[in-house]
Amino acid sequence: MSFTKRLALAALISFAALPASAQDNPVLTVYTYDAFAADWGPAPGLKAGFEAQCDCTINFVSADSSIGALRRVQLEGDTTEADIVLGLDTSILAEARDTGLFAEHGVDTSGLDLPTEWEAPDFVPFDYGYFAFVYNSETLPNPPRSFEELADEDSGIKIVIQDPRSATPGLGLVLWLKAAYGDDAVEAWTDLAPQIVTVTRGWSESYNLFLNGEADMVLSYTTSPAYHLIAEDDDRFAAAPFEEGHYMQIEVAGVLSSSPNKDLARDFLAWLITPEAQSVIPTTNWMYPVAPIDLPDGFETLTIPEKPLLLPDADVAANTGTWIAEMLDAIE
Repeated sequence: MSFTKRLALAALISFAALPASAQDNPVLTVYTYDAFAADWGPAPGLKAGFEAQCDCTINFVSADSSIGALRRVQLEGDTTEADIVLGLDTSILAEARDTGLFAEHGVDTSGLDLPTEWEAPDFVPFDYGYFAFVYNSETLPNPPRSFEELADEDSGIKIVIQDPRSATPGLGLVLWLKAAYGDDAVEAWTDLAPQIVTVTRGWSESYNLFLNGEADMVLSYTTSPAYHLIAEDDDRFAAAPFEEGHYMQIEVAGVLSSSPNKDLARDFLAWLITPEAQSVIPTTNWMYPVAPIDLPDGFETLTIPEKPLLLPDADVAANTGTWIAEMLDAIE
């Protein structure tokens, strides 16, 4: 055997002797929404934290919304590269479950710190918040304190909201009005319609319109002012507390049944609710953590809803299409 062949054989034998992790570092692919995967979102910190202990690589793949991420895996089916979908929320939980695409997670969630009880074998919560209308206290010193005041023709207040078919806050507003007004939600939408400047596809677009002065208030979260206060040292922004209460959003992650990396995916979900991972959430996703950790300074200034609202998953799944159609008819 020639020297060249002996050298090649030795190299092949040496490579074969390497540990499996060096040859085949598993890649965990997570579908999520664009703000979560952004450089300023939670993804970079979570990626660094989990990769430091997993001998794996996490690949966050972003869609324009969590609804978009769900639609993508529905289209891809068993051929999807995703192991996890992260960022679904309680408004589309039953729909996601009905796809049959998600496996049981097997994660112990008994230690979660949530304002409501949580039991779900297929989805793990990782943060929560409340929908609200955010305003600039300098330009709107006397904000409305209810939907009724917001819809008052004499107020002249203009708002921007998101499309419930493409953005979870937009869908959250549909559920918020339904939870607050029941069968009178259509009338509430009709009263609110004249105040709506535009309906955007996603949250970022509408929030930028608000910041640019195109509207007095924007549909967002009670926690949104924390970003301005902590990241920008700007205390002008606040969330208006509404007498009807505020609809709750709980964001979750689930393992796909088609994933070849289910054990690793479940390890990630278990780690996602540890204090280490949860400490990343408040100042990157600007939501409340689900683990009992100390919140950053500034969160104590936020509006805490006196009346949290949350409709049963089954009711949401059975009626969402009808409620969205009612909303669209009312504001056109």
